[in-house]
Amino acid sequence: MKLLVALACAAALAAAGCGEKEDVLQPSGSKHVELMLDYFPNADHAGIYAAQAGGDFKEAGLDVEIRQPPDPAAPIKQVAAGRVDLAISYEPEVLRARDQGLRVVSVAALVQKPLTSIISLPKAKIAKPADLKGKTVGTAGIDYQDAYLRAILSEAGVDPGSVKVRNVGFGFSAALIAGKVDAALGAFWNYEGQELRLRGKRPRIIRIEKAGVPTYNELVLVANESALERDADKIRAFIGAISRGTRELRSDPGEAIDGLLDANPDLDPKLQRASVDVTLPLFFPPEGKPYGWQDPTQWDEFSAWMKDNNLLEKPPDPASSYDNNLLPGAGL
Repeated sequence: MKLLVALACAAALAAAGCGEKEDVLQPSGSKHVELMLDYFPNADHAGIYAAQAGGDFKEAGLDVEIRQPPDPAAPIKQVAAGRVDLAISYEPEVLRARDQGLRVVSVAALVQKPLTSIISLPKAKIAKPADLKGKTVGTAGIDYQDAYLRAILSEAGVDPGSVKVRNVGFGFSAALIAGKVDAALGAFWNYEGQELRLRGKRPRIIRIEKAGVPTYNELVLVANESALERDADKIRAFIGAISRGTRELRSDPGEAIDGLLDANPDLDPKLQRASVDVTLPLFFPPEGKPYGWQDPTQWDEFSAWMKDNNLLEKPPDPASSYDNNLLPGAGL
């Protein structure tokens, strides 16, 4: 009996790796998990696919089905309705959903900082936010992107009336290259920025959190509030598996990203690898915090900013919108 206990402990320690307290794996049977992505599979999801390809989900006793949404607005609604177990969304969307009465909770931050940015091409001569005066800016038509733009223009002392806003959907790169807009707000610096760079377009990038918008978690993992207790073990195991997959991605990005590329052969390998290279630091929490950490002060400040910009009608308590208790080693 003592030998069996010792072997079990050794296996748990081996699975945990170094540098972070891990939950003990309990792969008793296989629990099905349906995960809906926020968009088409891409480098932002590389840690998830690394966990799937590396057997981390299986080792945690999980059978994970990764689904692509019909549109970017669907994931949070699907998890709120209980049609999927977990969904990837964005901190602003979680706060908006809570404001609208949807009982969803962010249970982990997958990308710690904003990826949303203002991207332009050299011909537009936009080196700083003040240069947006008199320009046409493309957005995806999301109201909080308009609020981002107003905040940035205000910080730069630019009259918002001097800037024309055009809805280009999610076709940011195409709109820039075709000259339909001078700049795009909503494009991700780690994706469209890298795409344009690889095409030799020399993009100019302004990170919004450095231009007047408070920082926030770009990608978060969202669960139905009622599942926090009912499926706590399953959610905890899922987050722990992603943590291990993401660490594998850091130790060997070249090999670990193969999980994403093998599962989605239509993706451009060069673009995905370039995107992972620049995004990798944002997959990890601040020193001393568990994987997926969500900073309470940051959530308070961003929620207050959304309220001040009339993006929330009945602002929820930020502390009810996220939960750190299911992160690796937390809440045990």
